[in-house]
Amino acid sequence: MVRIGTSGWSYPTGQGTWNGVFYPKPRPRGFDELAYYAEHFDTVEVNSTFYRVPEAAQVATWVTRTPADFLFAVKLYQKFTHPDMYLKQAGATEWRPPLVDIDVFRAGIEPLAAAGRLGALLLQFPPSLHASPAAGDYLSWLLDHLRAYPTVVELRHRSWFEVGGEAPAETGGDLAARLRVTGAGLVVADDPESAQMTSGVFFKDRATKKTPDVICAPLYLRLHGRNAAAWWHHAAAQDRYNYLYSPTELRPFADQAQDAAQDAAAAGRRVFAFMNNHFSAKAVANAAVLKSQLGQDLPGDYEPELIDRYPDLQGLVRVRASAPRLI
Repeated sequence: MVRIGTSGWSYPTGQGTWNGVFYPKPRPRGFDELAYYAEHFDTVEVNSTFYRVPEAAQVATWVTRTPADFLFAVKLYQKFTHPDMYLKQAGATEWRPPLVDIDVFRAGIEPLAAAGRLGALLLQFPPSLHASPAAGDYLSWLLDHLRAYPTVVELRHRSWFEVGGEAPAETGGDLAARLRVTGAGLVVADDPESAQMTSGVFFKDRATKKTPDVICAPLYLRLHGRNAAAWWHHAAAQDRYNYLYSPTELRPFADQAQDAAQDAAAAGRRVFAFMNNHFSAKAVANAAVLKSQLGQDLPGDYEPELIDRYPDLQGLVRVRASAPRLI
């Protein structure tokens, strides 16, 4: 019931590239990154759909390039989650994109939905989106039009979780009620900004075994890393994700995922955990460790370079035999 993977599978450039670390270098003729990734993990989070509406023809190839039980989590196009961007581009005064735009996005991901391969639809809102009656109403409107999908919401401003705060109508149980109407779930985010904000709201109390009301379905973990020094100030965007979790730091997430899986199994739901600390394939290394902590198999061969960089993988994964040197 617990699916573990990474946020994205293609990082071809920059100092944080996956080439030669997770992916072989040089590559065999006809090498397919997604197919290779799917030899190691059974799910992936797609970030490209946040920047452009997916084309059904391309999405259909994702289905054919991966095993029948492989699941995709797809991030919703930013027009629907980032109001400043939408209002500026559309010249609009109201943040409510036309329904036809939702239909276009739905058509783009239809090959996944039709094949039963859409594990979750991720709605990632920006830190600038504060809780308010207007924002809450928009969230309910959007979820209502996406209720056909297993949907999860990532809210990044503290006001959504402060019971008794400035906008009490949008916090605590009221937020949970909005999600529960459509069966949507909340994302548990871990990063320098969100970790302390969300952990007490989402995680089950392991002493009482009581799950907070705000936990809906499916449970969805996003681990962005804890590089506080580069989170807001960095030379390149990928620098903020340059962080490697230790096995000790990952253990609480393994425990919570295991607890949530027991509840999810009874309700026919899934638990997802995605590593977004993608710099130099650190997400791959941490995803493998997390799978190991949950007692899951670790299929596929891993590059020697990955194990050399991240020794926690030693003894956990199968190392690809190096090609013979030419003399």
